[in-house]
Amino acid sequence: MTDRTYSRRGFLQLTASTAAMLGLAGCAGIRITPKPEIRRPRPIAVGQKVRVAQIGYGGKGISDIAALAADEQVVALCDIDWNEEFTRPFEEMDRWQQRYINQRKKANANYPEAKRYTDFRKMLLEMDDEIDAVIISTPDHMHFLPAYMAITMGKHVYVQKPLTQTIWEARELLKAARLHGVATQMGNQSHANEGTRLAREWLQAGAIGDVTEVHVWTNRPIWPQGQPVLPAATPKPANIDWDLYLGRLTEEIPFSDLIHPFNWRGYRAFGCGALGDMGCHSMNAAFYALDLGLPTSIEPVVIDGMTEVAYPNGAVVVYEFPARGSMPPVKLTWFEGTQKPPIPPMLDPERKEKFPIGGQVYYGTKGAMMAEGDACDSPRLIPEAAMQAFAPNRPPRTIPRIPEGNPYKEWTRAIRGGVPAGSNFEYSVPLTEMVLLGCLSLIAGKKIYWDAANMRVPGWPEADRYITPEHRKGWAPSDMV
Repeated sequence: MTDRTYSRRGFLQLTASTAAMLGLAGCAGIRITPKPEIRRPRPIAVGQKVRVAQIGYGGKGISDIAALAADEQVVALCDIDWNEEFTRPFEEMDRWQQRYINQRKKANANYPEAKRYTDFRKMLLEMDDEIDAVIISTPDHMHFLPAYMAITMGKHVYVQKPLTQTIWEARELLKAARLHGVATQMGNQSHANEGTRLAREWLQAGAIGDVTEVHVWTNRPIWPQGQPVLPAATPKPANIDWDLYLGRLTEEIPFSDLIHPFNWRGYRAFGCGALGDMGCHSMNAAFYALDLGLPTSIEPVVIDGMTEVAYPNGAVVVYEFPARGSMPPVKLTWFEGTQKPPIPPMLDPERKEKFPIGGQVYYGTKGAMMAEGDACDSPRLIPEAAMQAFAPNRPPRTIPRIPEGNPYKEWTRAIRGGVPAGSNFEYSVPLTEMVLLGCLSLIAGKKIYWDAANMRVPGWPEADRYITPEHRKGWAPSDMV
């Protein structure tokens, strides 16, 4: 089927008995009318495994489902691409494409008892009574729709970061999750680690005084960005369903192996660039430790190579956050790609010589704290003499720790009735919104102000099309329920 008005009735050919079996009232046009009652998750009995389905099995999805496979039951896998070869010679691919192909060849043999699908809608409908929870690891533009459909069917969801490609989508997922009472988690894994908890405990205890400025940086993008046009079409392997890959997009974009399987992140149609990819990781600790909430303004002070189709090669984005209770306003500056932060003047000389390619620095009224890497794994006061003086007086550990720092098991414990996972949608939706506002400022190319209550950028009405996405026929959220 190649039409762009794909309907669930068209591909499932549902009879009345099939619809009843799937818990649906029937078919109407391109929609299947849901049952009038709100669907909620089925209880998981003591000793019973959670039945998990994976949507987007290639790339990150392979490791996502593997993290649960030993303890839970993998019942279904869905991907638009079950291909193990591409028409481009292997040696001509970049290392990320090569890694994807090698991963795919190995992973395709895993979970032989799991049912395999190309279309997530077909999978969810046919296996409704056999699925408890869904992990979604698709490209950014297709995070929302499978998550929304799964939630409305009473399935718990784990969605890779950024939670959605647009702010409206993120807020809608939160509404749906609240309504259906499902356990949620966003895949910013570092929120479950020790370092993030230490950062909050130390900063909230005043280890460096009042924090007024934060620098966060990453070496991403490590994929192409800054392209002036979309890549030319390349021959499409027969068993890749490109129409399903495009999903909700209204633009006809031809298949290219320079987009799929890896380089989609840099293109505005599919991804959110380096900021969208790493912001939910790298800015998470600051967002959590300082209770930042949403910024009042966002300004891209440097943009290196932003185009109509791609995010830039590098950027510097300044977020301004208002005072929060007794905490003063904070200026958070994001550096990516070609743009690097200033080296902290109080940093020890040997560490200046080996300044990390990613990390974060907190500047307070009484000192500074730095954590190398993207995940705030090991925060330390700087210089080292300050850390040594602080060590005997560290504040007590007041935040519950996650066993093994495992966000997947944290999620399944929530599914079984435990406390909500740390990056559940109540937390991760505003975090995602903060990150996406940075992307919005790059698109605007100028300083923007955020009216959170009305979900709008005053003085820039064109922003609405980037805040709320368009959907081609048959791919609206109403078509998912």
